[in-house]
Amino acid sequence: MELLYEGKAKRLWTTEDPNTLRMEFKNDATAFNGEKKAQFEEKGRLNNAISTLIYGMLEKEGVPTHFVREIDETNVEVRKLDILMVEVIVRNFAAGSFCKRTGVEEGRKFSKPIVEFSIKSDELGDPLVNDAYITELGLATEEDLAFFRESALKVNDLLIKFFAECGLQLVDFKLEYGRLCEDPSVIVLADEISPDGCRLWDLKTGEKMDKDRFRRDLGNVMEAYQEVLERVKKASQA
Repeated sequence: MELLYEGKAKRLWTTEDPNTLRMEFKNDATAFNGEKKAQFEEKGRLNNAISTLIYGMLEKEGVPTHFVREIDETNVEVRKLDILMVEVIVRNFAAGSFCKRTGVEEGRKFSKPIVEFSIKSDELGDPLVNDAYITELGLATEEDLAFFRESALKVNDLLIKFFAECGLQLVDFKLEYGRLCEDPSVIVLADEISPDGCRLWDLKTGEKMDKDRFRRDLGNVMEAYQEVLERVKKASQA
């Protein structure tokens, strides 16, 4: 196998099948566009397990993803994609960069979900952009953007319900999409869904159960991820 790509949290390896890749979850943790770094021994295993269960749920609910199968504790097989360089953020409550940009107090519930787009670029700091920027730069078409919104809101509805069953409030999350290399007309959900890319608050206590524990030096980062996994497992078996 050949290393095809290495990001902050995952590696992609070629396989014998030209249309599938092996995606490896790393133990690396980063925040603030890579300025803060650490390693947690169980992080790759936990994120792999959480994301695998969530992608399985989404597939059953009719959301096409790149997921094929779990290989082992830190690796999954995924379909090879041409990643669209647009990140899709869905916000249900004010948190993170939204609060920094607007001055709104953390925790404010929005009247309806907010969908944002940013350019997928570590070098640029993943800048927030609008539809006109994206189409002008040739990153995606107007039809692609309409699909992103429709798909992201459907995923949001499904995740809100699923995480509520886990005793968790879905605050916000990031999605990535890509075109199937074997059929570029088909766009599917890519990357992962885990506490690395979602803000999850305990419904009863409001305790943060996601990467904000690392960002804000709250401690017990992997303990929170493990708790999320146990709750996700229980909800998946219900």
